[in-house]
Order: sequence, then structure tokens, then C-alpha cells
Amino acid sequence: MYAVKSVFGALGLGLIGFYLGLGIVAFLRWLFGYSDPWGGEINIIGGWVLGLFMWLMGIGMWGQWGREWFGLKTYTRQLPGWQRYFTFNTDHKVIGIQYLVTFMVVFFLAGALAMLMRLELAQSGNQFLSNAQYNGTMGLHGILMVAVAVAAVIGGIGNYAVPLMIGAQDMAFPRLNALTFWLVPPVAVGLLATPFLGGIEHGWTAYPPLAIYTNSAQVLFSLSIITFGLTSILGALNFIVTIIYMRAPGLTWGRLPIFVWSMFATSWIALLYTQGFAAALFLVLLDRLGFSFFNTAGGGDPLLYQHVFWFYSHPAVYIMVLPGFGLALELIAHFSRKPLFAYRYAVAAFLGILGLSGVVWAHHMFTSGMPNYLHGPFLVATELISIPTGLIFLSALGTIWLGRLWLKPPMLFALAVIFNFACGGVTGIFLADVPTDIHLQDTYFVVAHFHYTIVGGEIFALFAAIYYYFPKMTGRMYSERLAKLHFWWMFIGFNATFFLMHLPGIKGMNRRIADFPSELDPVNLAISLAGFFLGASFLVFIWNMVYSWVRGPVAEANPWQARTLEWQTSSPPPHENFPVPPVVSGGPYDYGVPGSKHATFPVPSAGFAGAPAGGGGQ
Repeated sequence: MYAVKSVFGALGLGLIGFYLGLGIVAFLRWLFGYSDPWGGEINIIGGWVLGLFMWLMGIGMWGQWGREWFGLKTYTRQLPGWQRYFTFNTDHKVIGIQYLVTFMVVFFLAGALAMLMRLELAQSGNQFLSNAQYNGTMGLHGILMVAVAVAAVIGGIGNYAVPLMIGAQDMAFPRLNALTFWLVPPVAVGLLATPFLGGIEHGWTAYPPLAIYTNSAQVLFSLSIITFGLTSILGALNFIVTIIYMRAPGLTWGRLPIFVWSMFATSWIALLYTQGFAAALFLVLLDRLGFSFFNTAGGGDPLLYQHVFWFYSHPAVYIMVLPGFGLALELIAHFSRKPLFAYRYAVAAFLGILGLSGVVWAHHMFTSGMPNYLHGPFLVATELISIPTGLIFLSALGTIWLGRLWLKPPMLFALAVIFNFACGGVTGIFLADVPTDIHLQDTYFVVAHFHYTIVGGEIFALFAAIYYYFPKMTGRMYSERLAKLHFWWMFIGFNATFFLMHLPGIKGMNRRIADFPSELDPVNLAISLAGFFLGASFLVFIWNMVYSWVRGPVAEANPWQARTLEWQTSSPPPHENFPVPPVVSGGPYDYGVPGSKHATFPVPSAGFAGAPAGGGGQ
């Protein structure tokens, strides 16, 4: 079977490359007179780089891309059925599903780690994890969930839906698109291997000086995140070019679906800021090799790391949340059967967040020792960002108002995004203001706020999108009863877990530690029980999706009677999406407008030769 051979062959080549890289660096160290040529962490870096390259070549990049570097003819393997998901496939729909399934697996692994943590925290004192083991578990849970939040919607839903929604045949750079996905499996393997080198003791933020002196798991962590950052930057570039140049004739900027606008703004944030995290971790690697960017003893400044880290990591919150907002608005308009209220203000809000996201990073550092005169400006800048966020809420509420609400599972999850993020927004005010932030910094209040914004805002949107696009992706329908059961179970479990978590935070319970004062036992036991209740809800989802994908009833091409282009083709769509290029003639949400059509499909024999709205890159 070719797919199995392809994956195992690539794994073998990757391992050969890894050990070859180790050996080349060892040889160079021996040549330059090092006493321990095999003992340096730089050997791991050499192994990672060469192993990564040979993995990509083995999985199919050589045949589709590498051969032309030497003047040879490239070839494409067209595999049927499920096998195409295990090869270097350039179809954006295959890549979208590859991202989605991969990150759902990562999501459940990270969720299992969360269950382990809550079992440990159900009672004060160390139960079955040492402090170091708890730190490693917490760090791995954090970085895996951040990866899911960054890439599941953008890589999964974005890749699948955006070209369809703009009437394009594919992304602007299909081979680059496949490359960005196949960089992800080594990232997952690198992160999951960190426990074997001592675990991620420094958490997902990797603050120095601990990151400089901790075990060698930090090297794998840094290499994995730098590689992941590369996929984010390349993917963002691909989305920007696709949206600008590949839109169907007539699809002007004013007719663009709101989810596409959110992806456009998100891609600019990812392109402009992702290198901040990658650069910070690269400097940590250099410090571990003897440099002194953050090492105080050598003249460095650990606070510099926090500035560089948060310069990316606060905009990263919007990389996670903006596509969630876009999906929520998209679904609310379709399932309210009304034009999207304040469409232009919602677009302006996305662009406003794009502009403001880069000037608010230091509100994460009010207690770090940065100069007091910076507190005021960063407080004001952080509060300002609530204006564009408020416009998005206004758009959602105005669309729901007097709408003919169709409470299908995607709509329920979309409405939950608005409710959850409103809770996260209110608690965020306390963390943006200096006096309250000083009291709440590094407590479970921050954990509760962060989960309300990211899980409540983005992960709920991810599930909304999965239930919305499942018929389009698979050609089959799922059990609506089980989907609604999943929603209510997850919604109640999520709010019970993270609302309660504010309480120990207000009382000063520190996050990122395995123990706490015994007087907080009752509330922590309640949080753990609620967390287990939340975790169990996903079993319903897994059963519903797997069973329906195999045996679900055949879905209609447009089961939601939606107007946008992705629903005007078959389910699943053909290879190049549409039999003929669509021509857009109206807005995407003009429900109830007499005679309005979003798009038409000219008959090929009529000699239509319309040019893409963006010029098609010419």
C-alpha cells in the first residue's frame, strides 16, 4: 500500500538524516578540537535540520518539487480514497482535512494531559506527580493547546474553506501549502519527545534564565516551535496572496465573506509578528551555546526575552481568536437568515485589531520590573482594543436581533462563542488595569481568563465550523441529536470548570505549581470534577464524527441553504472546486432581499472568460 510505504519511508529517511546531522556536527567539532564531539546540544540542532529536510523529501516533496531544482521532470501521485491524506498532496481541501484531523488528535492528547493535571490538583499536596513531572505535563499541555489554537482553524478550516468561498481553484502556492502541513508532524514528534529528555520545566513561555539552564528538552522545544513558526509565516503569506489575487470575477472587497476578511487580517498578524517568538527561542538556543543575550552573568538581560516574546505572543491571541470571530459572524448571519449587521464596521474592527495588536504586549509585564512610566500608555492601549472587539459583538447581536434563528449545532456553537468571549472580555479588563493586575498576576484568575478567551472564543468556533463543514467535507450528515448533546455537555462543563477557576485565583492561588494551600481543597475538587465532566463530552463528538463519516446518511450539496460559494458546488467538491468559474453579482448575506443572488455559473459554451477580481496574479 503506497501511503503506508510513503510515511514509513519518509520516517526512515528522516531518522537517517537526523543521525547524519548529528555525525556531521560531531565531525566538525572533532575537527575544531572539541574534547567531546558528541556531547554538545548543537549536535541535536544539526540532526534536526538535516532530518527535517530528508523527511520532507521522503514524504513526496522530492518528486513534486525537488526534482525540478536539478532540471528533472516532476511527477504527482494521484492516490484514491484515504491514501491521499498520507502523501504530499497539493489539493487545498486535502490539506485542510490533514490539518484538521492532525490537530484534533493533538487536541485530545493535550486534553488528556489536562485531565492528568486536574487529577493531581484535586487535592493539596503531591498525589502522584513530582513537581518536575507536573511542570513538564503543564508545559506540554500548554504548548500543544497553543499549537491547536493557532493552526486548527487557520490550517484546517481556512485551507478548506477560503479558496471555495472566494471561487478559486486552489491556493496561490499549492506546493508551499503542502510543505507547510508536512512540517507539522516533526513539530508534534519533537514536542512529544521532550518528556524523554526531562520535560518542559519552563512551561510554554520558556522564560530565561530557567530556559537557559534547564535540561536538553528545551532544545527540542525551541527547534519545534521555530519550525512551527515557519509554517505559520509561509501559510500566512499564501493566504494573503490567494485572497488578493484569486477572487472570482465580481467578488469585490465589499462582497467578501466575513470569515475571509478575518483570515486576511489574521494572516497579516501572523506574517508580521510570528518571527518574534521564533527569534526569542533562537536567542535562547544561542545562550545555551555560550552567548549572553539573556544571561545576566554575561551582561545579558532576561527582561529582553519577555519583550520579544510578548511582542509576538499577545498578537498571537488574535491569530487564535480572529478566525473564531469570523466564523461566528459567518454562521450567525447564515443561521439568522439576515444580512450581517454592520458588515463594514466588523471589517474595520478586524483591521483595527490588526493595527492595535502590536502595541499592547507589555500589559503582560506590569509586574516584571519594567519602568513605571510605561504602565499608563500600555494600560490605555490595551483598553483601546476593546473598541474594535465591541464592534464585532455589536455586529453579532444586531444580526441575531429579530432574525429567524435556526438553532442547528453550528449556530449553537457560534452563539456560545459570543457568550464565552464576553465573559473573557470582562475578566480581561481586570488584567489590563495595573492595580488589579498586580494582585491577580500569575494566579488561576489568569488561567480562567485565558481559557474563556481562547477555548471559549476559538475552540468553540472550531467545533461550530466542523459541524458546519462536515457535510461538505465528507458528503455525509451526522446525528444532530448527538451534536446537540455534545454542545450542551461541553458548554455546561466548560463554564462550570473555568468560572469556578476564578475563585482560587482571586484568593491568590498560583498557577504552574503542583501544590496549593489545603483551605482551597473544596473548590479545587469541584474544578477537577467539572473538568472531568467537560473532558467526557468529547467522547460523544468522537463517536458521532467517526460513525457518521463511515455510515452517516448522504448529505445534500447545500444542507444549510446558505448563499456563499462553497455551498454552490457538490459535497464533497470536485478537484478544482467548480465545474466553471463562478461570477459574483451580490453580497454573501442578502437573505430576504428580493431577486438577490450571490453568484451565477455561466454556461461554458457561452464563451465566458471572466478575469478574477484580483487579477489572478497577472
